[in-house]
Amino acid sequence: MAKQKIGKPVPSSSAPRADLEEIHRVLTFMAEHGLEEVDYQRGDFRVRLKRQGVPGMGPAAPTPAPAPSRRVHASEPAPASETATRAPAAPPPPAENLHNVKSPIVGTFYSAPAPDAPPFVKVGDTVKRGQVLCIIEAMKLMNEIEADQPGEIVRVFVETGHPVEYGQPLFALRPAAG
Repeated sequence: MAKQKIGKPVPSSSAPRADLEEIHRVLTFMAEHGLEEVDYQRGDFRVRLKRQGVPGMGPAAPTPAPAPSRRVHASEPAPASETATRAPAAPPPPAENLHNVKSPIVGTFYSAPAPDAPPFVKVGDTVKRGQVLCIIEAMKLMNEIEADQPGEIVRVFVETGHPVEYGQPLFALRPAAG
């Protein structure tokens, strides 16, 4: 299991190392059980996780420019328990046979690579499978979210700088014919 430091560089003798897989498991546990806050400690590593979008908390402030990113496929469906416990933006009517691209992680949504840059996609754009649609910042990592199938962007559910939950719809796509 790969380990990666999170936060500012500190001399290695005093810096705890964070296991991102372990943090992901804690975040998944929070989502599955509807927890708003978790204080987690294992050895010298301690982290307090607080869900964004909890009443009384404002949206996270946008960062001036994204850090290096990694690509994340948005093809995993949200567990039934997750969809029942949150209230995402209402998806378009199912009669249109649209596909929702959902957030694979909890974080902050950014529609563009930088505050002064144009968005990756907008309503009416045709996208290919694997094309970057947006960035979700999670724990200071910028994660590029890709289209999981080709089609036309019909709706964008989230505004830039707003928090998103795991499984929350980000885009409605009209699947490409064929």
